[in-house]
Amino acid sequence: MLKTKIKASNISNLTDARYFAAWYVDWLGFDLRSTENTLSLAEVKAIKEWIEGPVIVGEIDLLDFEKAKEVITFLELEAIQVGMYTPVEQLQSLQNYTIIKEVVIEPTMQASDLEAHLAEYFDVVSYFLLDFDKNGIDWEQIKKGTSFSMAFLKALCQRQEILLSINYQPTEIDDILENIQPYGLSIKGGIEEKVGFKSFDEVDEIFEILEEE
Repeated sequence: MLKTKIKASNISNLTDARYFAAWYVDWLGFDLRSTENTLSLAEVKAIKEWIEGPVIVGEIDLLDFEKAKEVITFLELEAIQVGMYTPVEQLQSLQNYTIIKEVVIEPTMQASDLEAHLAEYFDVVSYFLLDFDKNGIDWEQIKKGTSFSMAFLKALCQRQEILLSINYQPTEIDDILENIQPYGLSIKGGIEEKVGFKSFDEVDEIFEILEEE
C-alpha cells in the first residue's frame, strides 16, 4: 500500500503501463493528445482490458469536442483528464465521468488567480492536477517562497482534492506529503529506450519511499 494516491501520467507505451499497474497506482493516464510516441486507440483499449486495478484515464484535448467524445466512447472510459482552458460548458455535458482538470502553474500566477480559476471549475470536476513541473517550478523553490507558499498550498489541499505534479528529489517526498498533504501525486511515464525496455531506477526509488511498511 502506498502513502498517498498516485496518478501515473503521460503513459505512451505498454512497458510503463505494466510497471505502474504492478505498483497498484490509482490511475493510469494515457496521453491521447498527440500522435508522437503514443499508443493507438486499439492498443490502449487492449491494455485497458488486460490491466486490473488502476482506473484508466484518457488525457484528451476537448478542443475538437465531437472527436473527443468518440474517443471516450470507443475506449469506454470512466475518467478523463482535460487541459487548462477547457470550457466549463463542455465539462458540464460530461458529468457521468470522473474529470481531472489540469492546471498549469505559471511562475507569475498569484494565489488569488489560482483560487479564482479553481472556483470556476469546482462544480464540474472531480480532481484538480496542479502542474508545477511544466514550468520548472520545483519543491525547493516552493520552500523558499518563490512560488505559492506551503501554507497556501496546504490550505488549498484541505478544501479541494488536489493532485500535484512537481519536480522533486525522492528524498523530498515525505516533506511534501507532510507539509502540503495533497490528495495525491502525479508521476510521469516516459519514452522507452527501445521497445519493451526502459530503466525505472529513479521511479523505483520514489515508490520504495512511498511504500508503507
